[in-house]
Amino acid sequence: MQKRKLGSSGLEVSAIGLGCMGMSFSYGPPKDKAEMTALLRAAVEKGVTFFDTAEVYGPYLNEELVGEALAPFKGNVVIATKFGFELNPDGSPGWRGLNSRPDHIKAVAEASLKRLRIDVIDLFYQHRVDPDVPIEEVAGAVKDLIQAGKVRHFGLSEAGVQTIRRAHAVQKVTALQSEYSLWWRRPEAEIIPTLEELGIGFVPYSPLGKGFLTGQMTETTTFEGNDFRSTLPRFTPEALKDNQAMVDLLKTIASAKKATPAQVALAWLLASKPWIVPIPGTTKQHRLDENLGAAVVELSAVDLADIQAAAARIVVHGDRYPEKLEQMTNR
Repeated sequence: MQKRKLGSSGLEVSAIGLGCMGMSFSYGPPKDKAEMTALLRAAVEKGVTFFDTAEVYGPYLNEELVGEALAPFKGNVVIATKFGFELNPDGSPGWRGLNSRPDHIKAVAEASLKRLRIDVIDLFYQHRVDPDVPIEEVAGAVKDLIQAGKVRHFGLSEAGVQTIRRAHAVQKVTALQSEYSLWWRRPEAEIIPTLEELGIGFVPYSPLGKGFLTGQMTETTTFEGNDFRSTLPRFTPEALKDNQAMVDLLKTIASAKKATPAQVALAWLLASKPWIVPIPGTTKQHRLDENLGAAVVELSAVDLADIQAAAARIVVHGDRYPEKLEQMTNR
């Protein structure tokens, strides 16, 4: 597996990481612990060194799973986790609101360290921008944790340009994690140029469009009630039908490259910038192999131009989130 550096920070990770959320949260009930442990360890054996989790995934289940599974590889992998939500006091899934007060950030860090079985958090993201706490205070709290040796790098997720700049002025931001894929390209307008200017790495989540860009979904695809895609406008039967044009484009390119649609979607991200590191999630060994195979799919400048031109002619139907969740992004 090739390595990449996230911006100018010097933090080196595998070119493709592994998003761990779906193992415990959002995509139906938590998966079998033994199977997921085997999957995480197989990822390491295949060269993955970058793993993404968060306290809210479960809550806590995902951090505990990742911590136990990766304990034998301590010091050889990079684990990213997140703070920023006020979780339900009874431990049930979901949250009561946002909370990025400095004292809360520091308490979350201590708890995450224990669950992850590590001495220092490699990359600590603010999960969502808290409008009630100045970003300077958030960056300052993480700066304190870095100086105390409990965190190595500071990250933001779904933050807007001005927030990124203000945070970066207090504590250097190593990476931004936000949604980015062929069917969600809003970061290209302002976010990506700002990251390039400031030397910040980009970690796209949902790089396969929450599974849609794999080409395995049709208008007849259904989701369990506890699969959060059942609540997303972009995954209604009508939207799934209307958006097949994007999958058709990927299938055409994949055929020419002797690859799969998912591999082309990931290869497109890798070819876009050398400091972009996608973190596709999966709960299946064969999908892990498929995703990692994207690292050897080569897209030329002509390929990228052709994809750009073709994708620009496709209108994507359906909002990516319900309004309440979308309001928590690009702040």
